Amino acid sequence: MGDDGEGTPGSGLDRLASVNLNLLVPLLALLEERSVTRAAERVGLSQPAMSHALTRMRRLLGDELVVRRGAGVTLTPRALELIAPLRSALQQAAQIVDFPRFDPATDRRVITIAMTNSTAFVVGPRLTRLVAERAPHATLRLRTITVPTDATFTDSGVDVVLLSEGHVSPYPRERLYDDRCVVVAAPDAPPEASALDLLTTQRHIVVDTDRRVFPYAVLEEHGVPYRVGGLISDFLLVPYLVARAGGVALLRYRVAAAMRTLADLRIEEFPFPIPGLGIDMVWNPRLTDQYFIEWLRALLFDVATHL
Repeated sequence: MGDDGEGTPGSGLDRLASVNLNLLVPLLALLEERSVTRAAERVGLSQPAMSHALTRMRRLLGDELVVRRGAGVTLTPRALELIAPLRSALQQAAQIVDFPRFDPATDRRVITIAMTNSTAFVVGPRLTRLVAERAPHATLRLRTITVPTDATFTDSGVDVVLLSEGHVSPYPRERLYDDRCVVVAAPDAPPEASALDLLTTQRHIVVDTDRRVFPYAVLEEHGVPYRVGGLISDFLLVPYLVARAGGVALLRYRVAAAMRTLADLRIEEFPFPIPGLGIDMVWNPRLTDQYFIEWLRALLFDVATHL
């Protein structure tokens, strides 16, 4: 027999026969959830059974894995190192087992996509139509968020997050579509006024937050004077109120273009160069159904190409 190292003493593979590999799935759930209760719910175990599994994992790996800190728990350095290789190994194991592939013609799952309400305003109509056409028994759930947290990307049920490039993601991201900042004004604004004229002479309608959105920092850097005349808590009301009541606002082009189908709105290019405002896809790292991911990814790109 050739000495290829597989199954030979010292390779480690021969020792797996003495290890209960059923512990690996609850182990990953525990490391990702950082809660015995939530991990137990995720894998369908009772809380005592999960606690018992944790005891066996600690004995197997010679590490505490999770340590209670006040009201919560924290992972040990060894536990943090285990997350990525354990997730990868279990995803490969799922492919080997070859569970039934996602079939959009018959699948009845709930497809959950998280995004801001402005992104939903842009992609929602065509996305809803395509899911209804291509996965007629599935249910599309659009979860609207404001500022994403770490939990947003791994919340139970969330398949993918559509995220502005201005927000940080702890996981890999892929560009879905590009966007940019534009100046929007009412259709009866002085027709000869440039974008810069509109910004300096018209009252600004802005989202009511502690900080102005980043294009305002660009205006301030260039010494452009402006006056805020209205504060609105709902982002999507901004272009509608500008169109119907006058004033000026800074907006994503895709949102402005979609709003213009509902209300007459003047759109001008922002007068200074600024970074883009693209939207990225960030997939839930716990999602292991590669066939479903590929299907939904293609569908989202179909949505984006028709914006």
